[in-house]
Amino acid sequence: MPPATESANASVSASAAEIQQPGLRARKKQRRFEEISETAIALFLEKGFEKVSVAEVAAAAEVSKPTLFRYFDSKEDLVLHRFADHEDEAARTVAARPAGLTALDALHRHFLAGLDRHDPVTGLNDAEGVLAFHRLLYGTPSLVARLHGYQNRSEQALATALRDAHGGTPLAARLAAAQIIAVHRVLAEDNWRRVAAGEPVAEIEPEAVRSANTAFTDLRTGLTRYA
Repeated sequence: MPPATESANASVSASAAEIQQPGLRARKKQRRFEEISETAIALFLEKGFEKVSVAEVAAAAEVSKPTLFRYFDSKEDLVLHRFADHEDEAARTVAARPAGLTALDALHRHFLAGLDRHDPVTGLNDAEGVLAFHRLLYGTPSLVARLHGYQNRSEQALATALRDAHGGTPLAARLAAAQIIAVHRVLAEDNWRRVAAGEPVAEIEPEAVRSANTAFTDLRTGLTRYA
């Protein structure tokens, strides 16, 4: 092989390695992120959120406290990061809706689809791990308080998506987003509390669907711009 060709191939290989390496680093960082969180949640479930220190979590996860805080801003975030992927879910649903479908129709369909697959975020899931996580979340005042921040960011993202989809003033879009996110939250909490009380998911589901349909009908009546 001529020297020039060898040099070119080496350059291409180096470039490919440089492209692949950031992806590898990102995956390794994500795995460590998840490992730390799962370790923390297991400890919180076993002993209680308030009875486990950050130092104990770090030791169990085999990282230092400074390293842990490079991944998570607070002790609460060790639990609540599970909601991070859902922060802009409503906004993404509106942005990705098919042509001709209104924002509210897209959100309504998305919530019903979540109920159908028993998505934990809808509250209609009786897996023991899901129930334990919800008991931890709703039974810990500092986690409930911190959850409001996630909901606030979800409202902001949805408000932007609603304006992009249907126009209106920033205030009108924010008021609409707040109502929609509140409907999601209340429906999910009602489902979860019934499941936690021992009602079978199969018996709750038909009523959960009817409640969702009623709630979105009410939203359409009041939020005509987005319906």
